[in-house]
Amino acid sequence: MNGKTKRQILLVIVLLAIVGTISFIESGKVDTGSSVGNQDIAIAEPSETRIAEKQKQFDVAKEISTPDGFLNVEEINITDLIGEKIILVDFWTYSCINCQRTLPYLNSWHEKYADEGLVILSIHTPEFEFEKEYANVARAVEKWDIQYPVILDNDYSTWRSYKNRYWPRKYLIDIDGFIVYDRIGEGAYDETEAKIVELLNERNAIFGMREVRLAESVPDDVDEVDFSQVRTPETYLGASRVEYLANAPESECAGNTCTFVSEGDPGLNTFELDGTWTINPEEVRLESDTGSIFIRFNANKVNIVVESDSEAKAEIYLNEKRIEDNAGYSVEEGVVRFKEPDLYNLVDLKGEYGEHLLEIRFLEPGAEAFAFTFG
Repeated sequence: MNGKTKRQILLVIVLLAIVGTISFIESGKVDTGSSVGNQDIAIAEPSETRIAEKQKQFDVAKEISTPDGFLNVEEINITDLIGEKIILVDFWTYSCINCQRTLPYLNSWHEKYADEGLVILSIHTPEFEFEKEYANVARAVEKWDIQYPVILDNDYSTWRSYKNRYWPRKYLIDIDGFIVYDRIGEGAYDETEAKIVELLNERNAIFGMREVRLAESVPDDVDEVDFSQVRTPETYLGASRVEYLANAPESECAGNTCTFVSEGDPGLNTFELDGTWTINPEEVRLESDTGSIFIRFNANKVNIVVESDSEAKAEIYLNEKRIEDNAGYSVEEGVVRFKEPDLYNLVDLKGEYGEHLLEIRFLEPGAEAFAFTFG
């Protein structure tokens, strides 16, 4: 064998080695839809597999329906956000104390995670007629320093599409448009935030972005409530939902004006009216020059939802003594000035839960009272 033949054989061996190495490397790769000859390799895309699994477990997100106004944004819809953002849909109404206690957490999540891909959509579905007014909602948004989009849902159409029945309620929508988390009421803030971060990291993994870390900071001005010690339920005053009125006259007062006489000593978890009041479906309106509402409660805090066409002053008495100390944030030197339709805090016992008698002694007519809530 001459030298030329040896070189040719050696070259063939080297070429065969190279081809074998390439074939080995290629065999370790994942084929995402290539074909061999005329036969397609049916390998599903990872996104298709992911979505197919979610379809078995979760409902698809619902779109915002017939919005009645927007705050903090000109217009927004859920469809355009799916595939780009993680969405937290929050149903609330501004005079609801349970909703108000969640707002510091929502503000905190917006501040920490908006730049990471979270969008909070605040669906404001009103409990009372005055909460349909854009100006009233705008005032509340400013009061609570809400920076994320707020959408007015005055006709309850978005509320109904989500089959909701509660204030507040939170739904988390993932990157693929599925409702993967649902929280009714207050609480579970750590759980909710952990789920937000989990969904952000699913999103970022898909986009090849960095991991989001769970922030440790706690929002300021959190109103902590020990619900096990709140023994008095939410109490509505209007005719459509009244349950705990203890001194109703014998005559039918719903939709009418009646005079009430109170001895100022209702039973626990009941209330009494004193003076002349018009009993409307949502609220009671004081018609006489003065009048009172008495309620015996077992809690730490007392709030009332009130509206008045002009400023209506009232003195606040706790256990028959005019409040000076331990007053709620709406009380100044024992007096509340009711005007704008809102929730007013009348009593704050600084964590001392117990049974007490409260009197709201109105000094002028025109106040409209809707409901008591407790904390």
